[in-house]
Amino acid sequence: MEGKLTICDLSHSLLIIFGMAKDKTQKDKIQKDKSQVETINLDKVMSELREEMKRAVSKLEEEIKLVRTGRAHPSLLDGIKVFAYDSEIPINQLAVISVESPSSLIIQPYDPNIISSIEKAILQSGRDLVPSNDGKLIRIKIPPLTQENREKLIKLIRKKAEDFKVSIRNIRDKGRGKIKEAKDNKAISEDRMKKLLDEIQKMTNEHTSEIDRITQAKEKEILGQ
Repeated sequence: MEGKLTICDLSHSLLIIFGMAKDKTQKDKIQKDKSQVETINLDKVMSELREEMKRAVSKLEEEIKLVRTGRAHPSLLDGIKVFAYDSEIPINQLAVISVESPSSLIIQPYDPNIISSIEKAILQSGRDLVPSNDGKLIRIKIPPLTQENREKLIKLIRKKAEDFKVSIRNIRDKGRGKIKEAKDNKAISEDRMKKLLDEIQKMTNEHTSEIDRITQAKEKEILGQ
């Protein structure tokens, strides 16, 4: 009869309602899962940004160590490899390196038979170091820096510092782009985006400050302070 629902009609209606409810639940679950994935990915982004910045600072520190300051220090030989025993071996694994005086280093090989190989490696390192040996020990005299040389070295390390600050800012900008993309895709809220961007800037400031600290310490060393 017209105007009355049959059991069949009621069942059909309930199926439609349940189906819609199920679809909504599935959509909500998919959205929730997507949000959780985005959160995990953003956590990874932040972690990777910090690691990249940290590596940049460490790289600068390694390069600045190689800048001669007019004072003897074992780090002047860091990175030099010696061809011995059919392979290239770091010099500090083949000898004891010590400071004899503020202007002199002593290198005592564990094996005197490779003294000439160590000497050759130092001469070919491109560090303007001139070794001499007595058959048992190698000595390196570090010539004092002139005022002109000091000024050139300070200019050099400031240039290096600025280059690495640019690298830090590039890493920051890459991270910002990913955060803003997540916001555009509605994976995060406006507040969450702002919080993450602030965190990235704080991270950037920390690492650029560390670059300043390293640079200033090296300048003092070059000036003999």
